[in-house]
Order: sequence, then C-alpha cells, then structure tokens
Amino acid sequence: MGTWDVGPFDNDHAADWCGHLDDAPAEKRPQLIRRAFTQVMVQEDYLDSDEAVEAIAAAAIVASQRGGQPITSPYAPDFLLEGGTLEIGDDLALLAIRALDRVVAEHSEWRDLWEDADAYPEAAAVIAQLRTALTAVS
Repeated sequence: MGTWDVGPFDNDHAADWCGHLDDAPAEKRPQLIRRAFTQVMVQEDYLDSDEAVEAIAAAAIVASQRGGQPITSPYAPDFLLEGGTLEIGDDLALLAIRALDRVVAEHSEWRDLWEDADAYPEAAAVIAQLRTALTAVS
C-alpha cells in the first residue's frame, strides 16, 4: 500500500475507494459507506489494513456531512470537493464510531503498520479527531 501521510484519504487504497464511491450512483453511496463500516466490525480476528482505511475514509465523509471538518483532500470523492452532499443518518455516525474503535483496537494491521513505522501517535490522533467529530454530532 502506498501511504504518504496520516490523513483519512492519504493512501492508495482509500483514494481508490473514494473513486469507487464517486463513480457510484448517488442513491448507492450511503450503502457503500455502511458496507465499509460493517466489513470492519465483523472482523473478529486480524483486521486487514485495506478494510481499515476504507472505514477511516468513510468515517471522515460521515463526519464532514454532519457538520464536522470539511473535506479538502484532493484524494477525497470529487462530488464532495465540488460541493455535493450525502444524506447521512444517525445510524451511520454510530457505525462510524464503532468501526473506528475496531480499527485502533488490538489485532489490526492498520495499527500494526503505524506502530512499525513509529508513527502510531500521529495516525491515532487523526482517528481521535474523527471520533470526536462524530460523537459531537451523533
């Protein structure tokens, strides 16, 4: 995986996922976001990093649509950068929080990779900011 920073969209897999979300019909986008969260939460064993970064990107999108920090990354979905919006219910914000908690828990490749790179505190701070934004609006 190519990763260039700790932000929610700052890796190849998250950027690719955002491209798929951007290409999806508007009515299918909330379903794709929900799937990103549920894929993470059903992993009882070792959580794959690719699934984790999709959930992180999805959580950043949910937070932005519920009054959180606006999305400015050029790797985010174009429709959001162009002023588009999504209908985000309370249930997606709660799912996002649960998914983020799973990403930073034990048995997470995402966590292991950042710890191995000696950058876990910076990466975890991004997750904490997202979680705070989601908690404030949920």
